[in-house]
Amino acid sequence: MNAPKQQQTAGSICMRVSDLTVVLAESGEPIVKGVSFELRAGHIFALVGESGSGKSVTSLAAMRLLPDALKISAGSVDVEGADLFALSEARMQEIRGRKVAMIFQNAMSALNPVQTVGNQVAETLKLHTPLRGAALRNRVIQLFTEVGIPDPDQRFGFFPHQLSGGQQQRVMIAMALACEPDVLIADEPTTALDVTIQLQVLNLIRELTRTRQLAVLLITHDMGVVRNTADEVAVMYRGELIERASVDQFFHDPQQAYSRKLIDALPDLEHFRAAAAEEPLLVLKDVKVHFPIRKGLLQRTVDYTRAVDGVSLAIGRGETFALVGESGSGKSTLGRAILNLEEIAGGEILFRGEPIQGIGRSAMLPYRKQIQVIFQNPFSSMNPRMTVGDIIAEGMISLGLALTEDARNARIHELLARVQLGAEHARRYPHEFSGGQLQRIAIARALAVDPELIICDEPTSALDVSIRAEVLELLAELQREFGVSYLFITHDLSIVPTLAHKVGVMQLGKLMEQGTAEQILTAPQHPYTQALLAAVPRLED
Repeated sequence: MNAPKQQQTAGSICMRVSDLTVVLAESGEPIVKGVSFELRAGHIFALVGESGSGKSVTSLAAMRLLPDALKISAGSVDVEGADLFALSEARMQEIRGRKVAMIFQNAMSALNPVQTVGNQVAETLKLHTPLRGAALRNRVIQLFTEVGIPDPDQRFGFFPHQLSGGQQQRVMIAMALACEPDVLIADEPTTALDVTIQLQVLNLIRELTRTRQLAVLLITHDMGVVRNTADEVAVMYRGELIERASVDQFFHDPQQAYSRKLIDALPDLEHFRAAAAEEPLLVLKDVKVHFPIRKGLLQRTVDYTRAVDGVSLAIGRGETFALVGESGSGKSTLGRAILNLEEIAGGEILFRGEPIQGIGRSAMLPYRKQIQVIFQNPFSSMNPRMTVGDIIAEGMISLGLALTEDARNARIHELLARVQLGAEHARRYPHEFSGGQLQRIAIARALAVDPELIICDEPTSALDVSIRAEVLELLAELQREFGVSYLFITHDLSIVPTLAHKVGVMQLGKLMEQGTAEQILTAPQHPYTQALLAAVPRLED
């Protein structure tokens, strides 16, 4: 490797952001307004606020990675006495990754789909270090091990689409840490991670902060993560920093009403929804999904990955069943099997008492209206060439809802309003929205055809706490009003009491435990469930 870097002195300033102002290139409208803060060695600085408040724009501006639609109109970012905004792009390339590294919010769009994840991490190391050959591969495998990627030697050769969302995010973290940077900008680094891996990653970041005197900018909407990880907190609202304090001071005595709103928006962990005694809408009996493992020149099947291995459960009308477990446990695969997007290897799936497994595309079409889905990643589930209005209308048109164009537009505007967006957003494209806003659009799209069951695959993972609380209340309100049922796939156990009537806990394709939300969260019987609950970040000291 390069010559050992001189370790930063604890508390010394590694990056200073001064009076940063970012505007829309076309109109000059400010998005970030005069933001200033310092990142200090051995400290974690948390930047919190609602989706669209300017947090991610601030981090992208600091790295000089803003899209063409935005430009920096004032301010400076100082690293080791050099203003990054005054450097050439060639010099900036040397800084990125080596001095300042970033973990991006959306791993799937940040990773190259046609390169293996091992080679992508190795590429960073080759750019900044002399490591080559076996030493290079060993260093990547070591990094994968540190961030909790299972079977790192095998997964070195995997492509991004072969990994779960949580595993993709862990690859991004390994890439950012590869060259031992002085400053780490972490934009929602644990959003896609289950609680046990989140705990491992946060412990890793804390340990690196201490041992390497790393300076960390942590952008997050999870107040539990802030309480347990950060040293200092700054609250961003409509492009401005409105409050800044130590973590203890912030949680004990927030000065701004908006800060209090963020804290108060956290889920209620003491009140539970009673199990609904309704007739079953969806019944799964011993469902199995197996993927072949192929080897050799002829790619013969030598074994199977048992992604779902004998799962049985029932969801009543007007009921929410929360399916929780670690990344890669089979939760999303089970959801795709219900949608007939994955072929099952055994068992039965009954909807309204009728078997729907293995039926043809035309026979499945009527069920597409009755069973809708909200996917985990809103960036990849929307056509970037379509406006939001067209995206929401697509399902109504393809599934034959007899609406005039005026009625359809009125329905689109009504749905956007239900998810806290305006009618003017119907004319915009997906790239013009934040991750949280895109997830709200995905929810509106799912609601457009009045389904009976919605499979929600991590629909709140990209949302900040206040918007998450509003979306969960919206889902509950729609359930009360229309009797819609939800299969809610999540790794965020904190939202389960607010949301679910019943809970099932999955591990390695099996349903380890199921019962009412109160039973599972207050008196878990299985050691795996107990371990998940122990890893949940809490606000208590």
